[in-house]
Amino acid sequence: MADWGPVLIGVVLFVLLTPGLLFQLPGNSKQVEFGSLKTNGMAVAVHTLIFFAVYAVLILAVHVHIYTG
Repeated sequence: MADWGPVLIGVVLFVLLTPGLLFQLPGNSKQVEFGSLKTNGMAVAVHTLIFFAVYAVLILAVHVHIYTG
């Protein structure tokens, strides 16, 4: 059996936390921008830290597992 939980969570978080797609923290002209599709280096760093924190909590603390038979 393969555990697809970490893979699925990683892909979903990657898509949702892509800077500029849904939101960008910090934005180019404001603190938070929504749907701008533009990014900067600081936003990439912040979104990377958010991704790592949420991913670690879901995988290590919540133990999300999806098994295929």
